[in-house]
Amino acid sequence: MAEATEITFEVDGPPVPQPRPRVSTWGGRGRAYTPAKHAINGYREAIVLLARSAGWSSGKALGPVSVEVDCYFPRPPSHLTKAGTVRASAPSWPPRADVDNLAKGILDAITDSGVFWADDDQVVDLQIRKAYSRPGAGGRTIITVRRVR
Repeated sequence: MAEATEITFEVDGPPVPQPRPRVSTWGGRGRAYTPAKHAINGYREAIVLLARSAGWSSGKALGPVSVEVDCYFPRPPSHLTKAGTVRASAPSWPPRADVDNLAKGILDAITDSGVFWADDDQVVDLQIRKAYSRPGAGGRTIITVRRVR
């Protein structure tokens, strides 16, 4: 049986961009950290678990990979009419969450999973999109990893 060269998995819940690290001093030394209660921690943990369950049977890719990410954000209630349709004045695209910060958290989580690559420098093609979910739908992230031949 031929092994898959493409794997897709979906993370339920709103996408979370990687925040800028906070900096503090401890014992006279500076350290950068992400607060333990930040939403990125749970989001990255979910990606690690899903990547491990969806991973290739032979483990890490031995060469370059392509990654495609679709981030869907739930619409806030202020964007919807009483009937549940999108207001004409509602923005078409999510204004927050820079795509580079979304990509950083996702790629780092996949690296932490130890499944698709040894280091994210193996990613030679990255496509990331952000959009609003349809009215009434929650957020989600769809991640596709492909081996590049």
